[in-house]
Amino acid sequence: MQYLNQERIEALSDETFRRQQPYPWVSIPTALTPEGFERLRTTLPEVELFDRKVGVKRGHGQAPHDRYILHYKPGMELPEAWKAFVAELHGKTYQTFLRRMLGPRKFILTLEWYYAWQGCSVSPHCDARRKLATHIFYFNTEADWDMNWGGQILILDDEKRFKPHSAPAFDDLAVAAALVPRGNESLFFQRTEHSWHGVRPLQCPPNSLRKLFIVTVNVPTFQVWWRRVRGKDPDGYRMATH
Repeated sequence: MQYLNQERIEALSDETFRRQQPYPWVSIPTALTPEGFERLRTTLPEVELFDRKVGVKRGHGQAPHDRYILHYKPGMELPEAWKAFVAELHGKTYQTFLRRMLGPRKFILTLEWYYAWQGCSVSPHCDARRKLATHIFYFNTEADWDMNWGGQILILDDEKRFKPHSAPAFDDLAVAAALVPRGNESLFFQRTEHSWHGVRPLQCPPNSLRKLFIVTVNVPTFQVWWRRVRGKDPDGYRMATH
């Protein structure tokens, strides 16, 4: 069983990606095989396994990013489909894709599931400098997510007016693209000093959740190295599952 759509991934142009404005990004339809997407979607972790983050303070005056979060740790209990997918992310096809798009450098992957409920939002931000790139896989479908509920990932353009350690509002930035958050789609983007992105407050019913799986490509900065010395991964989580 193959989860990554190798043909689709290998067909992506790294040159087009690098030339994309306002920073390198690409929306990837069917990044997963249809069968792989369905298996992963139907075996997503239950929300009871997640930590609920509400009102967590962010730096630079940015608004909190409320959500349920489940951080992947090696050895954690997962359905077989997700174990196989995680293995593929560390395998030749995906690693070759990352180096082709981002350059021949060392990096460390961290993986997380994010679920969000009514009213949750992602305030405009640039990721931390240790994050070289991010790959976001969407796991809602037309059956469980109405486009009127929002949830689009916004690629935002600050026209080089803001520093990454600041807190512009949505109205301060131009929307370069609004990406549909459902179906077998994904977004891959590279972090720059102006890679602003965000999600406006969700308008879904109280019992609905927006579901994402996120791959973060981390560079081995001093911070990352120091965390590893202390038995933590690049995001600061203990690597042991017990």
